[in-house]
Amino acid sequence: MPHAIEDAPALESGTLRILPLGGLGEIGRNMAVFEIDGKLLIVDCGVLFPEEHQPGVDLILPDFSPIRERLDDILGVVLTHGHEDHIGAVPYLLRLRNDIPLIGSTLTLALIEAKLKEHRIQPYTLTVAEGQHEKLGPFDLEFVAVNHSIPDALAVAIRTAGGTVLHTGDFKMDQLPLDGRITDLRAFARLGEAGIDLFMTDSTNADVPGFTPRERDIGAVLESVIAKAPRRVIVASFSSHVHRVQQVLDAAAANGRKVALMGRSMVRNMGIAAELGYLKVPEGILIDYKKAANLPDDQIVYMSTGSQGEPMAVLARMANLDHQVEVGKGDTVILASSLIPGNENAVYRVINGLIALGATVVHKGNAKVHVSGHAAAGELLYCYNIVRPKNVMPVHGEARHLYANQQLAIETGVAEDRTILAENGTVVDLRDGVARIVGQLDLGEVYVDGSTVGQITDADLKDRRILAEEGFISIFVAVDAQTGRVVVGPELHARGFAPDDSVFDTVIPQIEKALTEAAENGTRDSHVFSQVVRRVVGRWVNTQHRRRPMIVPVVIVA
Repeated sequence: MPHAIEDAPALESGTLRILPLGGLGEIGRNMAVFEIDGKLLIVDCGVLFPEEHQPGVDLILPDFSPIRERLDDILGVVLTHGHEDHIGAVPYLLRLRNDIPLIGSTLTLALIEAKLKEHRIQPYTLTVAEGQHEKLGPFDLEFVAVNHSIPDALAVAIRTAGGTVLHTGDFKMDQLPLDGRITDLRAFARLGEAGIDLFMTDSTNADVPGFTPRERDIGAVLESVIAKAPRRVIVASFSSHVHRVQQVLDAAAANGRKVALMGRSMVRNMGIAAELGYLKVPEGILIDYKKAANLPDDQIVYMSTGSQGEPMAVLARMANLDHQVEVGKGDTVILASSLIPGNENAVYRVINGLIALGATVVHKGNAKVHVSGHAAAGELLYCYNIVRPKNVMPVHGEARHLYANQQLAIETGVAEDRTILAENGTVVDLRDGVARIVGQLDLGEVYVDGSTVGQITDADLKDRRILAEEGFISIFVAVDAQTGRVVVGPELHARGFAPDDSVFDTVIPQIEKALTEAAENGTRDSHVFSQVVRRVVGRWVNTQHRRRPMIVPVVIVA
């Protein structure tokens, strides 16, 4: 069981404590807790998407254990932008206390409100914009515009008696963004002049040299690919990537095509973006996907979810011929997204499936159809030189990204002992301009599996992997309690292990012999008999078949 936040070293008055609950050592479930004078502020509350070794899991949440007993101390949750890895866990936090105020930009709050409506939660919200100041108890907040792959993203400066923190959220420094909203480096410089005690900055592209390419460069490529496509075009992207959808709408319009949005989250999010004016929809360009089938193939573009190979998303279902839109020869599929680490196998499986159906697949590896939403090394160097922070704590990234970001900070003059390579659960205290690690909490993985939250354990996932990879053997046998003689059975059945149960003919005599010997040695308990059967079958399977299936013995003692 993870330790509670109060089990960390006692927090002195006037000291700011920072506790990341997610987003460090991984791409996803970003969440950081700030504490001072007995009050808590949370920045972001996102989800992590499962990998192949986590079968059946829908989402992975931050571990709320350290704050579960302190919900009344939470003054608010600042949401830097509307991506799932920053807002996706909010419904699960509000299940614990539904009146925690949510603070964010217009689009961010609109997206989370739509999500919470599905969970039947009516949130308390505070809409903020760049340049705005808000005071929440001991926390004085200032919001700064940053450019990202979704509109209305914000960085937040947190001023407290323990020091000032600048948390960038996700950002990059595109100088000609589609919406004209650049990262406010003037505000960064002003905050730096006043003094930033701790800079918590996006690390996702810290190991990528130079500068992230411009979003604007993608539009011409998409337009060219669509212009050359002989039949239907399917574009897969994140359901919240408003800029990419805008480019697809514009490219389709330039080529005389209609656009059909597919995927529940895509339709919902783009509807919100259009209603709020973040998405400019050309007149008459959108069409219901059910009606799109009536159009000639060279007059339609489908915009779908599934760019990460998610098995239940639209694109994967198309690749598996499990969707109303059947991909075929001459169709063009564009994957307009980056690969999230851990999703590579799933994505390439979908690509291979689409190619096998005759489609031409265009992706970042063979065409410039996507640029990242995160600052590369050159941009981060600029930020360090502008902000000149006293301490640096890289966030949002795997270990290699965090390390690369730390090295950039050191190159710009930040002392190595003032850079903090933290993990989820690392307790960091900030006081008198010095940030230091004071503890490490043992956090767990919280799995969402269907309607259950936190009930699936790592042991359960191990069992699922064994079932998927090694198969299952059940043994039923009834024995005489006095002699150990088999009265009924043994009956062995398998799934995913062998095509014919006759393979067990050689192990059945071994089971009968082992049960008799156990009874002669005084065994009368059905559980002990079961363990005997498990050992015999397990040893036989391992030596004869080099397999390790799940073995479930059922022994009835008569």
